[in-house]
Amino acid sequence: MNTLSAISCLQAAWANSFDLKQHLQTFLHLDAESLEMKLETAQEQLTKLGKRDFDWEKAAAFYRDQVGELYLFELGAWHLRSHDYIEDTLRLIADHAQGRVLDFGGGIGTHTIGAALCPQVEQVIYCDINSISRDFVRYRAEQLGLSDKIIVCGEIPTNETFNTIVSFDVLEHLPDPSQQLLQFHQMLKAEGKIIVNWCFFKGFNQEFPFHIDDPEVVNTFFKTIQSHFIEIFHPYFITTRCYRKWN
Repeated sequence: MNTLSAISCLQAAWANSFDLKQHLQTFLHLDAESLEMKLETAQEQLTKLGKRDFDWEKAAAFYRDQVGELYLFELGAWHLRSHDYIEDTLRLIADHAQGRVLDFGGGIGTHTIGAALCPQVEQVIYCDINSISRDFVRYRAEQLGLSDKIIVCGEIPTNETFNTIVSFDVLEHLPDPSQQLLQFHQMLKAEGKIIVNWCFFKGFNQEFPFHIDDPEVVNTFFKTIQSHFIEIFHPYFITTRCYRKWN
Protein backbone atom coordinates (compact mmCIF):
# COMPACT_ATOMS: atom_id res chain seq x y z
CA MET A 1 0.00 0.00 0.00
CA ASN A 2 1.33 3.44 -0.92
CA THR A 3 2.35 5.49 2.11
CA LEU A 4 0.40 8.47 0.79
CA SER A 5 -2.76 6.37 0.80
CA ALA A 6 -2.18 5.41 4.42
CA ILE A 7 -1.52 9.02 5.44
CA SER A 8 -4.68 10.21 3.67
CA CYS A 9 -6.70 7.70 5.70
CA LEU A 10 -5.24 9.16 8.91
CA GLN A 11 -5.69 12.80 7.93
CA ALA A 12 -9.41 12.37 7.39
CA ALA A 13 -9.84 11.23 11.00
CA TRP A 14 -7.12 13.17 12.82
CA ALA A 15 -8.62 16.69 12.59
CA ASN A 16 -10.24 16.27 16.03
CA SER A 17 -7.71 13.81 17.50
CA PHE A 18 -9.91 10.84 16.62
CA ASP A 19 -12.83 12.40 18.58
CA LEU A 20 -10.74 12.26 21.77
CA LYS A 21 -12.57 14.91 23.79
CA GLN A 22 -15.98 13.54 22.90
CA HIS A 23 -14.85 10.02 23.75
CA LEU A 24 -13.49 11.10 27.14
CA GLN A 25 -16.58 13.10 27.98
CA THR A 26 -19.04 10.36 27.06
CA PHE A 27 -17.05 7.40 28.42
CA LEU A 28 -16.51 9.09 31.80
CA HIS A 29 -19.98 10.73 31.93
CA LEU A 30 -18.59 14.26 32.28
CA ASP A 31 -19.87 17.63 31.18
CA ALA A 32 -17.59 19.75 29.02
CA GLU A 33 -16.52 22.07 31.85
CA SER A 34 -15.59 19.22 34.18
CA LEU A 35 -13.58 17.55 31.43
CA GLU A 36 -11.58 20.72 30.76
CA MET A 37 -10.80 21.10 34.46
CA LYS A 38 -9.59 17.49 34.72
CA LEU A 39 -7.44 17.84 31.62
CA GLU A 40 -5.89 21.01 33.03
CA THR A 41 -5.00 19.53 36.43
CA ALA A 42 -4.11 15.94 35.49
CA GLN A 43 -0.35 16.38 35.24
CA GLU A 44 -0.14 18.05 38.66
CA GLN A 45 -2.28 15.36 40.28
CA LEU A 46 -0.28 12.55 38.69
CA THR A 47 2.99 14.10 39.87
CA LYS A 48 1.66 14.34 43.43
CA LEU A 49 0.50 10.74 43.32
CA GLY A 50 3.87 9.59 42.02
CA LYS A 51 5.88 11.49 44.63
CA ARG A 52 3.69 10.11 47.41
CA ASP A 53 3.09 6.50 46.39
CA PHE A 54 5.46 5.36 43.63
CA ASP A 55 7.86 2.52 44.46
CA TRP A 56 9.96 0.85 41.76
CA GLU A 57 9.51 -2.52 43.44
CA LYS A 58 5.74 -2.11 43.04
CA ALA A 59 5.72 -0.21 39.74
CA ALA A 60 3.33 -2.55 37.92
CA ALA A 61 0.79 -2.35 40.75
CA PHE A 62 1.05 1.46 40.75
CA TYR A 63 0.14 1.70 37.05
CA ARG A 64 -2.43 -1.07 37.26
CA ASP A 65 -4.23 -0.20 40.50
CA GLN A 66 -3.48 3.36 41.64
CA VAL A 67 -3.29 5.56 38.56
CA GLY A 68 -6.87 4.81 37.58
CA GLU A 69 -8.45 7.27 35.18
CA LEU A 70 -5.80 9.95 35.86
CA TYR A 71 -3.77 8.63 32.95
CA LEU A 72 -6.72 9.18 30.61
CA PHE A 73 -6.69 12.87 31.48
CA GLU A 74 -2.90 13.28 31.61
CA LEU A 75 -2.34 11.56 28.28
CA GLY A 76 -5.41 13.20 26.79
CA ALA A 77 -4.13 16.66 27.71
CA TRP A 78 -0.70 15.89 26.26
CA HIS A 79 -2.12 14.55 22.98
CA LEU A 80 -4.48 17.50 22.56
CA ARG A 81 -1.77 20.00 23.45
CA SER A 82 0.79 18.40 21.15
CA HIS A 83 -1.42 17.86 18.13
CA ASP A 84 1.30 18.47 15.50
CA TYR A 85 3.83 16.27 17.31
CA ILE A 86 1.37 13.39 17.58
CA GLU A 87 0.42 13.84 13.93
CA ASP A 88 4.05 13.36 12.88
CA THR A 89 4.23 10.24 15.08
CA LEU A 90 1.17 8.91 13.26
CA ARG A 91 2.83 9.71 9.94
CA LEU A 92 5.81 7.62 11.00
CA ILE A 93 3.46 4.77 11.87
CA ALA A 94 1.78 5.11 8.46
CA ASP A 95 5.20 4.96 6.80
CA HIS A 96 6.30 1.71 8.42
CA ALA A 97 3.54 -0.23 10.19
CA GLN A 98 2.16 -3.29 8.44
CA GLY A 99 0.67 -6.70 9.06
CA ARG A 100 0.08 -7.56 12.71
CA VAL A 101 0.95 -4.68 15.04
CA LEU A 102 1.54 -4.73 18.81
CA ASP A 103 0.98 -1.46 20.69
CA PHE A 104 2.69 -2.09 24.01
CA GLY A 105 1.48 0.18 26.82
CA GLY A 106 -0.99 1.80 24.45
CA GLY A 107 -2.52 4.35 26.88
CA ILE A 108 -5.49 6.20 25.44
CA GLY A 109 -5.23 4.33 22.15
CA THR A 110 -4.22 7.12 19.77
CA HIS A 111 -1.44 5.10 18.14
CA THR A 112 -3.52 1.92 18.09
CA ILE A 113 -6.26 3.77 16.23
CA GLY A 114 -3.74 5.35 13.86
CA ALA A 115 -2.25 1.96 13.02
CA ALA A 116 -5.68 0.35 12.61
CA LEU A 117 -6.66 3.01 10.07
CA CYS A 118 -3.70 2.12 7.85
CA PRO A 119 -4.83 -0.19 5.02
CA GLN A 120 -1.57 -2.17 5.13
CA VAL A 121 -2.19 -3.12 8.79
CA GLU A 122 -4.19 -6.31 9.29
CA GLN A 123 -4.70 -6.22 13.04
CA VAL A 124 -3.57 -4.24 16.09
CA ILE A 125 -3.05 -5.84 19.49
CA TYR A 126 -3.44 -3.09 22.10
CA CYS A 127 -1.79 -4.04 25.41
CA ASP A 128 -1.99 -2.06 28.66
CA ILE A 129 -2.06 -3.12 32.32
CA ASN A 130 -4.50 -0.36 33.32
CA SER A 131 -8.04 -1.77 33.12
CA ILE A 132 -9.67 1.66 32.72
CA SER A 133 -7.43 2.40 29.75
CA ARG A 134 -8.38 -0.95 28.22
CA ASP A 135 -12.08 -0.25 28.64
CA PHE A 136 -11.62 3.22 27.15
CA VAL A 137 -9.84 1.88 24.07
CA ARG A 138 -12.52 -0.77 23.57
CA TYR A 139 -15.06 2.05 23.68
CA ARG A 140 -13.06 4.17 21.21
CA ALA A 141 -12.67 1.25 18.82
CA GLU A 142 -16.44 0.68 18.87
CA GLN A 143 -17.18 4.35 18.26
CA LEU A 144 -14.79 4.47 15.31
CA GLY A 145 -15.92 1.20 13.76
CA LEU A 146 -12.58 -0.50 14.40
CA SER A 147 -13.57 -3.26 16.83
CA ASP A 148 -12.88 -5.98 14.25
CA LYS A 149 -9.34 -4.70 13.72
CA ILE A 150 -8.31 -3.91 17.33
CA ILE A 151 -7.83 -6.55 20.02
CA VAL A 152 -7.48 -5.26 23.60
CA CYS A 153 -5.53 -7.21 26.22
CA GLY A 154 -3.75 -6.74 29.55
CA GLU A 155 -0.68 -8.83 28.75
CA ILE A 156 1.36 -9.55 25.64
CA PRO A 157 0.00 -12.71 24.00
CA THR A 158 2.45 -15.58 24.45
CA ASN A 159 4.28 -17.27 21.58
CA GLU A 160 3.16 -14.70 19.03
CA THR A 161 5.16 -12.69 16.52
CA PHE A 162 4.49 -9.30 15.00
CA ASN A 163 5.37 -7.41 11.85
CA THR A 164 5.45 -4.14 13.76
CA ILE A 165 5.80 -3.22 17.43
CA VAL A 166 5.07 0.31 18.66
CA SER A 167 5.61 1.57 22.20
CA PHE A 168 5.40 5.22 23.16
CA ASP A 169 6.24 6.82 26.52
CA VAL A 170 6.52 3.41 28.17
CA LEU A 171 10.16 2.27 28.38
CA GLU A 172 11.09 4.95 30.94
CA HIS A 173 8.41 3.54 33.26
CA LEU A 174 10.02 0.09 33.39
CA PRO A 175 12.67 -0.93 35.95
CA ASP A 176 14.51 -2.87 33.21
CA PRO A 177 13.81 -1.33 29.78
CA SER A 178 16.62 -3.35 28.19
CA GLN A 179 14.79 -6.58 29.00
CA GLN A 180 11.72 -5.20 27.25
CA LEU A 181 13.81 -4.45 24.15
CA LEU A 182 15.04 -8.05 24.13
CA GLN A 183 11.45 -9.27 24.36
CA PHE A 184 10.51 -7.03 21.43
CA HIS A 185 13.44 -8.48 19.47
CA GLN A 186 12.25 -12.02 20.15
CA MET A 187 8.65 -11.28 19.11
CA LEU A 188 9.54 -9.30 15.99
CA LYS A 189 9.51 -11.06 12.64
CA ALA A 190 12.73 -11.09 10.62
CA GLU A 191 11.75 -8.11 8.44
CA GLY A 192 9.75 -6.40 11.18
CA LYS A 193 10.21 -2.95 12.68
CA ILE A 194 9.84 -1.35 16.08
CA ILE A 195 8.74 2.26 16.52
CA VAL A 196 9.58 3.51 20.01
CA ASN A 197 10.49 6.49 22.14
CA TRP A 198 11.69 7.04 25.69
CA CYS A 199 12.43 9.79 28.21
CA PHE A 200 14.93 8.73 30.90
CA PHE A 201 14.46 11.99 32.76
CA LYS A 202 12.58 12.86 35.95
CA GLY A 203 11.97 16.45 34.88
CA PHE A 204 13.61 19.73 35.81
CA ASN A 205 11.34 19.92 38.87
CA GLN A 206 10.99 16.17 39.50
CA GLU A 207 7.59 16.25 37.84
CA PHE A 208 8.11 12.71 36.52
CA PRO A 209 9.04 10.72 39.65
CA PHE A 210 8.02 7.47 37.92
CA HIS A 211 10.62 7.80 35.11
CA ILE A 212 13.81 5.80 35.49
CA ASP A 213 17.05 7.76 35.09
CA ASP A 214 19.67 5.51 36.66
CA PRO A 215 22.85 5.96 34.52
CA GLU A 216 23.71 2.27 34.57
CA VAL A 217 20.22 1.27 33.44
CA VAL A 218 20.26 3.91 30.69
CA ASN A 219 23.73 2.88 29.47
CA THR A 220 22.66 -0.75 29.30
CA PHE A 221 19.56 0.26 27.37
CA PHE A 222 21.54 2.04 24.65
CA LYS A 223 24.06 -0.80 24.41
CA THR A 224 21.16 -3.23 23.99
CA ILE A 225 19.34 -1.29 21.32
CA GLN A 226 22.55 -0.66 19.36
CA SER A 227 23.56 -4.32 19.43
CA HIS A 228 20.17 -5.74 18.41
CA PHE A 229 18.60 -3.13 16.11
CA ILE A 230 19.63 -0.73 13.37
CA GLU A 231 17.94 2.66 13.13
CA ILE A 232 15.93 3.61 10.06
CA PHE A 233 16.09 7.29 9.16
CA HIS A 234 12.90 9.34 9.14
CA PRO A 235 12.41 13.08 8.45
CA TYR A 236 10.11 14.00 11.34
CA PHE A 237 11.20 16.28 14.20
CA ILE A 238 10.01 13.99 16.98
CA THR A 239 11.74 11.91 19.65
CA THR A 240 10.34 8.66 18.28
CA ARG A 241 12.74 6.33 16.46
CA CYS A 242 12.20 3.46 14.04
CA TYR A 243 14.41 0.34 13.97
CA ARG A 244 14.72 -2.99 12.23
CA LYS A 245 16.42 -6.10 13.53
CA TRP A 246 20.04 -6.83 12.78
CA ASN A 247 20.09 -9.80 10.39
